[in-house]
Amino acid sequence: MATRMSSESSKRRWSAVLTAERARPEGIRSRPNAWWLAVGTVCFGAFMGQLDASIVTLTYGSLRTEFHTSLAGVEWVSLAYLLTLVALLVPAGRLADAHGRKLLYLYGFAVFTLASAACGLAPSLAALVAFRVMQAAGAALMQANSVALVTTSAPRERMRSALGVQAAAQALGLALGPTVGGALVSTLGWRWVFGVNVPIGLIALVGGHYLLPRTRARTKAAAFDWAGLGLLAVATTSALLGVSAASGLPVPGWAVLALFAMAGGAGWGFVRRQRRAAVPLLDLALLRVRTVSFGLVGAMSGYLVLFGPLVLVPVVLTAQGNSELAAGAALTALPAGFALAATGCDRLLPRSLTDARRCLLGAVAFTLAMAALQAVPLTLAWLVPVLALAGLGLGTFTPANNAAIMSAIPARSSGTGGGLVNMTRGLGTALGVALVTLTLHLAADGGAEAGARWSALILTGVSAVAVASAWLGTDQDATRTQSAR
Repeated sequence: MATRMSSESSKRRWSAVLTAERARPEGIRSRPNAWWLAVGTVCFGAFMGQLDASIVTLTYGSLRTEFHTSLAGVEWVSLAYLLTLVALLVPAGRLADAHGRKLLYLYGFAVFTLASAACGLAPSLAALVAFRVMQAAGAALMQANSVALVTTSAPRERMRSALGVQAAAQALGLALGPTVGGALVSTLGWRWVFGVNVPIGLIALVGGHYLLPRTRARTKAAAFDWAGLGLLAVATTSALLGVSAASGLPVPGWAVLALFAMAGGAGWGFVRRQRRAAVPLLDLALLRVRTVSFGLVGAMSGYLVLFGPLVLVPVVLTAQGNSELAAGAALTALPAGFALAATGCDRLLPRSLTDARRCLLGAVAFTLAMAALQAVPLTLAWLVPVLALAGLGLGTFTPANNAAIMSAIPARSSGTGGGLVNMTRGLGTALGVALVTLTLHLAADGGAEAGARWSALILTGVSAVAVASAWLGTDQDATRTQSAR
């Protein structure tokens, strides 16, 4: 009997260790800048996730050579990661709202770090893609909680600054990715592109354990909407498979049309499921808030514009005879501009400038940059300044966009809101990879001019300008209403 009680007590202790959020030490919790320590810790995840996203595009050439496959096949090293991420972000946010954001964030880091090591040891392209799916599952737990941890840790009046720092950490990861990736691929080989995540992940796990706050406001745990998750996964996977198939995979035309039809049907089924489910995966009421719905469209557009060049520029420059290191160094101008604007805009722009006006200013800048690339040759001398301008615009747009969305979402649903933000970012990233690969394929087959490759990015930039303009109109209407009262 005593042995059985001791065994049960031991199980309870281990269960508590694995499922309970640990409080920060009193010496850290009582510091006036404790919230900055939490934000800084989240920045490790933001940095790591974006470093991995941008660094992988530099491996495409080496992967094609080593595994004897096409660009459309290699792009699934990115797309498998992004599809898994998109499918899991919202459910990860829901689980975190119920069970603890710190807990799931740290589990995400552990899974991501282990999967990164496995990617570096992958014996085949299929194994690498499978390990990337595992890596994305960890990233979903991290990213779904990153925005929520920032917004619930920072004082409300400092939220935009805190989100700007987080965006800058993402941009720093993007900025270092091409340079570090180019250097690693050129010297040690593509496997070290994934291995570089391991030491960063171990440091972040220790920091998160001691510096992140426990979750204060939680939603009630309820039955999980597995049917909704399945429909969402089918919709996103089918849509991007269709784009990828049209980008050079050996798939007949009827199969491409069937994939798009499946995506449309699953998307329609997902919306119906969310309207009728007792505990839906996604609260559609959040999307009826105009700031949230327009903001998510803007987030997707911005990340499509951000990641499109990360695929296109290395392919174009290496085809011209430049090395991966030179291509990575030129590409650094885009995320470096992003980081500069994300950290500096809050100090340089008037505080009276609303989030909507900041979004409009940034969206106009990156749309002009994408349009300029239609008229100039895609060489190192031209690409660097134009990509820097695009980065400045995106760095102005993104923190203001995120702050407006999260301000419109109740604190108890901040994990779900953060999952939504990151899901649309993931969709934008995946579309950036898929659409640029498609345009490269069409240009190669049909002799299209190089400038036409940027058309999709320009259109998304214009859509982001339209979104920001709609916000601006909303702000002006609200101001007139308050004045009338």
